[in-house]
Amino acid sequence: MSYAVSAALQSAVFTAIASDIAVGDAVGDAVYDAVPSGALPNMYINLGPETVRVADDKTGSGAVHSFVVSVVTEVPGFFAAKEAAGAVCDVLHDAALTLDRGRLVSLRFERARAVKIDKGTGRRIDLTFRARTEDNQSTNI
Repeated sequence: MSYAVSAALQSAVFTAIASDIAVGDAVGDAVYDAVPSGALPNMYINLGPETVRVADDKTGSGAVHSFVVSVVTEVPGFFAAKEAAGAVCDVLHDAALTLDRGRLVSLRFERARAVKIDKGTGRRIDLTFRARTEDNQSTNI
């Protein structure tokens, strides 16, 4: 297994989401790898946690990445957040992302969790995706 493809996958996912027109219509340029300190826009997208497990086979090293993309908003109600979450899903659905290292074999939506936050005044939708990658610079022994 190689974790080395993880950074390339994150970069490609971030670029795809941040450059999408529908996502931009929903949140502007408020797509973050790390949420900045200070005042935040009333809605933003944040790349979240990731879990990676080995997926080596006889052809080489591989990994399965389970990662979260969150839509966070101060706006009451879930409608606007769900529209933004839908835009993220549309971008990543069967996306043919080019990675700086390795190769994306597949990318699919797994689940979503929508919750109230900030004592009920805000909302967060956590979208979980599953990606299968191969590392072309590593070999399985």
